[in-house]
Amino acid sequence: MTNFAKTRAMLDIPEGMIYLNGNSLGPMPKAGPDAMMRFMNEEWRTELIKGWNTKGWFMQTNTIGDRIGKLIGAPKDSVVVSDTLSIKVFQAVGAGLALVPDRKLILSDTGNFPTDLYMVQGLVKLKEDGYKLRTVAPAAVLDAITDEVAVVTLTEVDYRTGRKHDMKAIIDKAHSVGAVVVWDLAHSAGAIPVDVLGTDVDFAVGCTYKFFNAGPGGPAFIYVAPRLIETVEPVLSGWYGHEAPFAFDTDYRPMPGKIDRMRIGTPSIASFAILEAALDIWEDVDLNDVRTRSIELMELFIHEVESRCDGVTLAGPRNMDERGSHVSFEFEHGYPCMQALIERKVIGDFRAPNMMRFGITPLFIGEAEILKAVDILEDILKTHSYREDRFQVRSAVT
Repeated sequence: MTNFAKTRAMLDIPEGMIYLNGNSLGPMPKAGPDAMMRFMNEEWRTELIKGWNTKGWFMQTNTIGDRIGKLIGAPKDSVVVSDTLSIKVFQAVGAGLALVPDRKLILSDTGNFPTDLYMVQGLVKLKEDGYKLRTVAPAAVLDAITDEVAVVTLTEVDYRTGRKHDMKAIIDKAHSVGAVVVWDLAHSAGAIPVDVLGTDVDFAVGCTYKFFNAGPGGPAFIYVAPRLIETVEPVLSGWYGHEAPFAFDTDYRPMPGKIDRMRIGTPSIASFAILEAALDIWEDVDLNDVRTRSIELMELFIHEVESRCDGVTLAGPRNMDERGSHVSFEFEHGYPCMQALIERKVIGDFRAPNMMRFGITPLFIGEAEILKAVDILEDILKTHSYREDRFQVRSAVT
């Protein structure tokens, strides 16, 4: 049984703050500062260039990838870490298209995170050969998968509403018509159980700065099914994925038969130091326990808000099996209301056009925080304090 008191003690949350935004940026691991100082003082400062060998920097993309792989049901040597999630989306979709060269349609949904759609749009423009992106409503995806589709690219959990796709059903349908599927696990990895091998995932990508608590801009990861790795084309062919990086050949040859071919350029070793410290928190965590507790807390939160807070409407599914690990409520004055909550140390976020979003992360959130957060929301709504002028001013980041 996962000890959530222990995981909470390993994360640094300011006193008095109710942090309901771990689905956007996880809190700092208490071990993070020491990990960074060790990297600076005992690795970079003392080893300098030797560190690529003496400290194993060159293969951290893979060793850390294996640690993340355990948390998404991936076998050893099938995940690498580096770059950003946007780059990994581009890389995965491009590789998927190369596996189905006779088709030119990419299917996604209108609930996908915009950067995923932007990266596909950019890829389509680069190819300039009749490729196109089609988006449908999330609930219509399954029916839209036909034998003209090359790649289906989806975020498993909708970043706004929390709606969760049926991963297995979509994969089975796509494979039955010869299509490839790319999953964005940004709101899944570390929040809900994921089994990429058991569900026969082709490609999966994700970030580490949300539920994995690796800090702002923490590195992304990519998974490739072992059955594909021998033939998959990297698309972004950087030196770090070359068959012989230090031969310095002028022609690219991907690393044969290894996930290494999905590496691109030199990664941020400094960011790996924090990520390693963050992943230590997960050593004794069972994601099934996380899911069970998350559902309990979400049900409590939804019940309390709906019974005490007038004017807000639940966004996304009521059935918890169809939801990830965050809850959103639609409210006409969602933005200023969220600012009023933040001023009173209840930290969620706002997603246009009118959603207040709350991450329910059992590693550091319990019933007491949920109940107090609803107390404060109820008071803000009853007193209309969100109408105050200072809450109407839009910040650059919402």
